[in-house]
Amino acid sequence: MYEPNVVGDWQEYDEHAGLRVRVHRLEAGEPPRGRDDAAEGLAYFSVRVTVENRGDRAVGIHLEDGQIDVRVGPDGESAFVDWRNSQFIEGFDVYPLRRATAVLYAAGPEAALSQVDVQVQLRVDEEWTGRRVWTGRAGAHEGAAGAPVGACRDSLAHQVSAFLQEQAEEGTA
Repeated sequence: MYEPNVVGDWQEYDEHAGLRVRVHRLEAGEPPRGRDDAAEGLAYFSVRVTVENRGDRAVGIHLEDGQIDVRVGPDGESAFVDWRNSQFIEGFDVYPLRRATAVLYAAGPEAALSQVDVQVQLRVDEEWTGRRVWTGRAGAHEGAAGAPVGACRDSLAHQVSAFLQEQAEEGTA
């Protein structure tokens, strides 16, 4: 069964040797250019998506609006994504042993930020990669290796795995 990544985990792409991605630094905080009026009453958070090339050739990366989907809360409702404050990767060549990072600002009801899902679909050299999902919560601190600290990682990963297992069992019944 496919299990989502936990925020901070690296995900390697089999179809592009040496290319890997991670969603990290899911943090509560205001955007640098001020709040969007459409986000009134919502709590802002930011998330970073880093693409790293460990391969032996440069690859052209596109990670723009529409390629990152953010959902919040137990029902997976769409978060408000502040495109004006976000920074994307638009047609950038990532050379071997280099990285490029996109910073996304989004907002949702404060109570729903205890569960945030981020889905990423890269375009590499004009080819689409498979979608990958990371799950975490806004404000959870990461350890030195980039993984959320202690109980947050274990409990969230366990909750997601248990939910997916239940859904799979219901589907076969």
